[in-house]
Amino acid sequence: MDTVALGASASLIAGLGTGIGALPVLLPWMPDAKVEGVLLGIGGGIMLAATSFSLVVPGTAAAMELGYSEAIAALIMGLGICLGSGLLWLVHNRFPHEHVFKGLEGPAAKNLKRIWLFVAAITLHNFPEGLAVGVGFGSGDTTQGLTLALGIALQNMPEGLVVAWSLKSLQYSPYYALGISTLTGLVEPVGGLVGAGLVSIAQEALPWGMALAAGAMLFVIVDEIIPDISQKSLGQSGTLGVMAGFVVMMCLDIALG
Repeated sequence: MDTVALGASASLIAGLGTGIGALPVLLPWMPDAKVEGVLLGIGGGIMLAATSFSLVVPGTAAAMELGYSEAIAALIMGLGICLGSGLLWLVHNRFPHEHVFKGLEGPAAKNLKRIWLFVAAITLHNFPEGLAVGVGFGSGDTTQGLTLALGIALQNMPEGLVVAWSLKSLQYSPYYALGISTLTGLVEPVGGLVGAGLVSIAQEALPWGMALAAGAMLFVIVDEIIPDISQKSLGQSGTLGVMAGFVVMMCLDIALG
């Protein structure tokens, strides 16, 4: 199977982690804010470690393998990260969407139901994750791609559960909440296809692709996950979750890489 198909398939599996993680929403139980804070923190910590160890570090190495000096490689990664985060910031401000905790963002959309604004927000969140997985496979390093896919799948599980619980708390049925949570992860194969296709066309684009994906993921972490943790966690539960998630992903990357 070629790298583009691998990237799309792996990002699809990673995206389905949201639905798998959301399955407990069918149980007659709702967690307290402390549990949600820990789960959000774990997802954020995994994303942060994946950004660092699976995108920035190998992206820098790829730039140097292309013959760039350390300084130029660092400049490429820095510019790419700024560009990736800037593009996602632009999309966030141009498209209407609504977060469960942060509320409405982007331009007003009076004709759209609230649930579709919420789906738009999660879609904007998940696309960079699929992009990262696709770039990982597009590099030709299957191990690196699998590590990223596994990390994103693990991150999606607690995130999917929190999303489903949040929808359930808004009086949506458990099955509807599960369906929406699963649906939001299906945008990741689109990102995977874009990422794998981009870097498979020209390996010179690999450092830029990794930097763009890293910047987009960093934007999601800082703009969405950290504020959500602040609002939903009690005490330092969210912080402990971030640390746990970071260590888990770091260990996976070192052990598998």
